[in-house]
Amino acid sequence: MDLLKTTVIAIGLTIYTSCGSSKTTDNTTRSKNGEKPDAATLIQQMDTNKDGKLSIEEVQGPLKNDFDKIDTDDDGFLSIEELKNAPVPERRSGGPNPEGRTRGGR
Repeated sequence: MDLLKTTVIAIGLTIYTSCGSSKTTDNTTRSKNGEKPDAATLIQQMDTNKDGKLSIEEVQGPLKNDFDKIDTDDDGFLSIEELKNAPVPERRSGGPNPEGRTRGGR
């Protein structure tokens, strides 16, 4: 009976910790309070070949969509300076407007 309890607890802890770690990974590139993520953090998280800059293949999400706008020197890479000067992505429509109503709703 003790072996069964130990096994169940071990499986439960494994599931719990794996769920927590994947949630953290999913949010690493997201900013808090809608602010632009830190440029150095973006490079640290996305620079898979560790060359200190980001190629189109390395970036994800809104950064990938706006790559050409952010790459101001047109060299095919995003430097830390280009990321620092990047415009904040526009918010998607469908959220609440200033009066608190959803767009397209009543």
